[in-house]
Amino acid sequence: MTTERETLDGPDTAPATDTPLDVPALAAQPVAYWTWAATQALLDHIRGAMAREDITQQQWWTLNHVDGAENGLTRAEVCERLEPYLNGVTPGSMGHAVDSLLHRGWLVAGDAGRLTLTGTGRDAKARIKKLVTRLRAEIHEGITDEEYAAALSVLQRMISNVGGTATPR
Repeated sequence: MTTERETLDGPDTAPATDTPLDVPALAAQPVAYWTWAATQALLDHIRGAMAREDITQQQWWTLNHVDGAENGLTRAEVCERLEPYLNGVTPGSMGHAVDSLLHRGWLVAGDAGRLTLTGTGRDAKARIKKLVTRLRAEIHEGITDEEYAAALSVLQRMISNVGGTATPR
């Protein structure tokens, strides 16, 4: 039996994947709860795996964006590019990510403070890219590309329905 609390806040356990969908019951569930729960679970999983490799998500973002820029990026440009993804992450912590990558020798600041990856930084980026690829596979396990695309499409429509904006990457 589903309690009123479970209907409002989500059930205490994840639904079994081998049972038929109870569409009316699922349709009554609060999407905000499930998107929040998914975000928390995914971020915990990703950040925990990255921590075991001694890198933060902000450092990973920084390596990717600096490496993807033709002439590197300044510290301010790193923060500007990553601002849409900083929900709950301060620009100051992005500065700490840059500082730690400089300290590790993964980034170097050249002319006019333009940051570029060093050879060690490229090696680290390649190593972490393998981790990120593995994490993506774990997250997508048992989910077809069609199901994944449908889920994103529905979320994008919900965002649009409430006047929000989200920029696809």
